[in-house]
Amino acid sequence: MNPVLADTIFWVAAAACAVAQIGILRATFRRSQPTTPFVHRASRVEELAWAVLPVLALAVVLVLTYRTLHPRLVIPSVARDA
Repeated sequence: MNPVLADTIFWVAAAACAVAQIGILRATFRRSQPTTPFVHRASRVEELAWAVLPVLALAVVLVLTYRTLHPRLVIPSVARDA
């Protein structure tokens, strides 16, 4: 695959993921009141954990993908004669 095309696809996907995650986090922080008193609501900490955990996991996946697309130059070490 063309490296420019791969980079473009990566950055479009990263931007789409960022927009989706921002939407999820905004929805988590704008918590509405339940319509009935018998609806079980998760605690604020539980809601934040379930919103932040996918953000962190996705960030790890994006970093690993970027590193795969752009490997660093590895300079082989030359054995010195003693």
